[in-house]
Amino acid sequence: MTTQQISDAELAGQPAAYWTGLAYEALIARTRAQIAERGYTQPQFWLLRNLSENDISPDGEGMTLPELRAAMTSYIRPEDDLAAEAEVLLERGRLTRDTEDRLWLTEDGEQARLDLARNAPAIREVLHKDIEDADYVTTLKVLQQFIRNAGGTAV
Repeated sequence: MTTQQISDAELAGQPAAYWTGLAYEALIARTRAQIAERGYTQPQFWLLRNLSENDISPDGEGMTLPELRAAMTSYIRPEDDLAAEAEVLLERGRLTRDTEDRLWLTEDGEQARLDLARNAPAIREVLHKDIEDADYVTTLKVLQQFIRNAGGTAV
């Protein structure tokens, strides 16, 4: 089903969950493909970000895999294997592990995080092509209202 074959009146009757689900899967797939072009996975980037005191980590302290999984609970996908992703980063020297099984970001890991973060504008540019900022903001406000209408909390 494409929007080009559906009238506005018909489109207005379509279930939002269907379209937001399609959008979610397409956006995640494209984002992950663009990160993969740089030799990483999205979960690896999240691990680097969550361990960096210059990004998500409040203090730059090491974290165990269960702590990292809990920190990423709102965006990690069921198929993401953080243990396997961490092993790749350990092998590449981007992370180290201490005797208490805490993972720590290395200098090389911080550099990899910075290199990957520099690509965020290019990823955004691809995904936002032909979408005006005002339309994007309106869409997000509509989605927030859907969340509230469904009994959720929209920030």
